[in-house]
Amino acid sequence: MIFRRSRAALLSASILSVPLAMSPVMVQPASAQWVVYDPTNYVQNVLSAARALEQINNQITSLQNEATMLINQARNLASLPYSSLQRLQQSVQQTQQLLSQAQRLAYDVQQIDQAFTSTYGKASMTASDQQLAAQARERWQNTVGGLQDAMRVQAGVVGNIDTNRAEMSALIGQSQGATGALQAAQAGNQLLALQAQQLADLTAVVAANGRAQALTEAERAAAAEQGREQRRRFLAPGAGYQPGNARMFPNGN
Repeated sequence: MIFRRSRAALLSASILSVPLAMSPVMVQPASAQWVVYDPTNYVQNVLSAARALEQINNQITSLQNEATMLINQARNLASLPYSSLQRLQQSVQQTQQLLSQAQRLAYDVQQIDQAFTSTYGKASMTASDQQLAAQARERWQNTVGGLQDAMRVQAGVVGNIDTNRAEMSALIGQSQGATGALQAAQAGNQLLALQAQQLADLTAVVAANGRAQALTEAERAAAAEQGREQRRRFLAPGAGYQPGNARMFPNGN
């Protein structure tokens, strides 16, 4: 009896000990989730995100700077949408045409040398009075033609003043409104071309006036030389002036 009671007590103790041993390994349902907060990991993640955002902002700024640089380069390479070359060339051509239309003795070295040998040179002692008179008339015609040509060139240059004034105003406006270095440089070059055209007009006026003055002085010098020859002939013995009877009325009345 005592043995049976001890076995029953032992069995009962073992049965009661089973729940106590099993309690620490109870399994939670599969759908349950545990949320764990790690402050150190959170701070590191925030710093990484901030660095990534800063890099993105730096890249955006770099792209904006490159875009601005390309825009400025495009502006610097933009060509000036205005050209005064054709009008300036027309003005120069008009002045050249006036110079090329010079009458009689003009801007030709061989022609000038030949004329000063024959017409403006020393009066020939063997030339007749008719020949001397013809040469004097030719010199007078050259002088008158030179004066007329000079006045025509002056009129043409004065006519170019309005064109030059309009072109200068347009080019200054283009220069002040230039969007880049190339446009400003091209506007400056065209202003220099305008200045060159004005200098060409001034050169043409000086040349025409100088020609007219030279022809006037040459005529005066040739006339003085011819006058000496005619005086010599007048005073030459036996060939000078011979008095004689003159009739005022050929019919004798």
